[in-house]
Amino acid sequence: MLVRLTYCSRATAGLDQEELQAILRYARAHNAAAGITGVLCLSGGFFIQVLEGGRSPVNALYGRLVGDQRHANVTLMGYEEVRERRFAGWSMGQANMARLNPAMLLKYSEKASLDPYALDGVAMIALFDELVATGAIQCGT
Repeated sequence: MLVRLTYCSRATAGLDQEELQAILRYARAHNAAAGITGVLCLSGGFFIQVLEGGRSPVNALYGRLVGDQRHANVTLMGYEEVRERRFAGWSMGQANMARLNPAMLLKYSEKASLDPYALDGVAMIALFDELVATGAIQCGT
């Protein structure tokens, strides 16, 4: 059974690009072995991530993320059983926020700045779908 889990959190410390790339390398190496795919976004001190895969591996990964000292205020935005993956092409894709059109944010939120705590899970997935459609997701296999 496949599930899709979406969460957001606040980064506990400023992460530079090198640290983010290290996180992505680790995720890509370990997620593939667990059959987990998804997309990660780090913007304005917020992590937003969509994880897809089998229920047990996704739940176990989320449990580790909740305990990760790099995250604070971890909030489950959505959890659903799905028939197919939306982000099957990436063991962990990365949202390139420099390519995000502020008008796209206004479509889903009150302001043209990204505040994941102000969005619901459905809007979050719709925003990620648009990021994929506009080529704002950098591939990572």
